[in-house]
This record gives sequence, structure tokens and C-alpha cells, in this order.
Amino acid sequence: MSDPTASPAPVASPDPASVLELIEAFRRSKVMFAGVALGLFDLLAAGPKSLDELTQELSADRQALQRLLDATVGLGLIERNGAVYANTPAANAYLVSTSPQQLTGYIRFSNGPLWKVWGQLEDAVREGTHRWQQVYGWDGPLFGHFFRDEASKREFLLGMHGFGVISSPHVVRAFDLSGFQRMVDLGGATGHLVIAACQQYPQLRGCVFDLPEAVSLATEIVSASPVADRIEVAAGDFFTDALPSADIYSLGRILHDWTEEKCVQLLRRIYDSLPAGGAVLLAEKLLNSDKTGPRWANMQDLNMLVCTEGRERTFDEYRELLQAAGFAQVQGCPTAAPIDAVLAVKPA
Repeated sequence: MSDPTASPAPVASPDPASVLELIEAFRRSKVMFAGVALGLFDLLAAGPKSLDELTQELSADRQALQRLLDATVGLGLIERNGAVYANTPAANAYLVSTSPQQLTGYIRFSNGPLWKVWGQLEDAVREGTHRWQQVYGWDGPLFGHFFRDEASKREFLLGMHGFGVISSPHVVRAFDLSGFQRMVDLGGATGHLVIAACQQYPQLRGCVFDLPEAVSLATEIVSASPVADRIEVAAGDFFTDALPSADIYSLGRILHDWTEEKCVQLLRRIYDSLPAGGAVLLAEKLLNSDKTGPRWANMQDLNMLVCTEGRERTFDEYRELLQAAGFAQVQGCPTAAPIDAVLAVKPA
């Protein structure tokens, strides 16, 4: 018979590691964001510097800067030898604003506008809408207002170019595109997708088609590429202007900005412009069929909630949009990069 005065056996607590990790996660992001905003990685791009040199050149508090530097060492972004600090190879590639692979434009965007709109995620979930009006008092898209400043727009687009340099070679190799002759990249920004396609397929010619304000940077990037002689740059709005002729169109991270209705509207315009047997290539991150991953796609899906009227989708959801526009033979291909690929063909 049990003793009624005995204390109950202690119940083991669940492992708190996942909760504790998430409590700290935004702090790690902010360390990197602050390093970029202060110009720390840019200073170290020229070579190692001492704490005293960095303190003077950044006009910072010496002790506070040392604490930030040591945190970046712990995150693997900077190396320390005594009191001398140096960028890691990853920092030189992605966190230096003059690097051709830089992500600093997107990091600055994340540290500014995105940081503020994500602060209203709870209201976005309650109301099911983006946070432009709540945070900035704007009626139009966040991007259009933020990039009225030419320097900010340029750095953001170069940051997105950095994502493209990482992902686009994987996207254009996801399917055999050797049978196509002319690719038009709609909303192509800096042209990274069509550049990667022309580098992969010697028979292919290309065109970057984007709004007039994006054309100058696209021309600059394309002109410096090894396939510049096979790529044009043209200005226009893919929702309203005639589309340049092509037997394959590409949409790189475009459809996730828009509602289903606008996606089908754009895809039907593409369908009508294609010859029989032509195709459209989508570069988007695919959610798993049950939408519980991958984590990158889930986080980007919430980013679309607070920033746009769109969302991330599963392969089946993209297939439904493409079929609603008339396409057939829809294939999806996850890649090893941050972006996946979908290819759909116009029936003969």
C-alpha cells in the first residue's frame, strides 16, 4: 500500500533546447546586421586590423566594439588572432559591399524595412494582410516606396543578385533546356537567371525584361558577363506591355509576390505569347506538400505575408496555377540552392 504522505515522483521536463535556440536566434541575426551597417566587414576586406584601428576607423566605443567583434568570431564571420581581427572567406564573399557576391543590400533591407514590418507579424496574422500601411503609412507596395532612393535600390538589387548567383545556376540545370532558342526573363532584375542559362546552354539567346528603373543596372551587369553578346535588356511592365518574343519565359521569384488571380493573369499572358511547345520556367522556393517545411520556405512565406500580397506555394499549387493558364507537362525539381525550379510546357 502506498504511503499517502510521500511526495510524488518528479516529472522530467522536456528538453528546452529548441525554445532557447529560438529566443536567441534574432540576436545572432542582429549581430551580422550590425556588422554590415557599421561597415565592419568592409573595413576588414582590405586586410586584418587591430581592435584599436577598428575603434578609431568606426568611431566606436572600444569595449563595446570588442564585444561585438568577439560575438562575430563566435558566429564564424570573423577570425581573431590576439587583438587582430580578419574576415572569414564567407564574410569577404557575402558581407563586403563591393564583392560581386555581396548580400549586403538584402541584409540592409532586412535590418531596416523588414525588421519593422516583421515587428507587426501578430497583426498580419490577425488581419491576413501586409503591414505597409501600419508601419509606414503607405498605400502602395513597400518596395516602390523604399527604393525611391537610387543608392538604396541599387544595393538591394545587387543583394538579390547575390542570391541569384548562388541559386540560378542550379535552377537552369534542373531541366534540360537545350531545345530552346530564346529565353526572356520577366522581371529579371540584374539578369542573373538568363546569364546563368546562356552560360549553361551555348545555343540560347536571352533578354532581361523589367521596369524602366531597373534597366540601367541590368545593362551594367549583363554587359560585364561572359555572355553579353547573347543577351538584350528591354524595359516594360509584364502585366500591361507586349512581351518580347521567346520560346521560353522565366519568372525568378516573381509569382510569390502576387495573389492567385494575378499569377494566372500573368501566366495567361505568357501562354498567349508562346509558340506551341514553348515553356515557362519558374524559380521559386517550394513548400513541402504538407507545408511544414523546408524552414527557409516557411520563413519566406511569412515574409511574403508582412511585405506583399503573395505567398510561397507547394509544387501542386504552382501546377494548379499553370494548368489554369493552359500549360501542361508541369514538372517540379527541388535544388540544393535556396531556390527550386518548375517547368511547364504549352501543348502543341
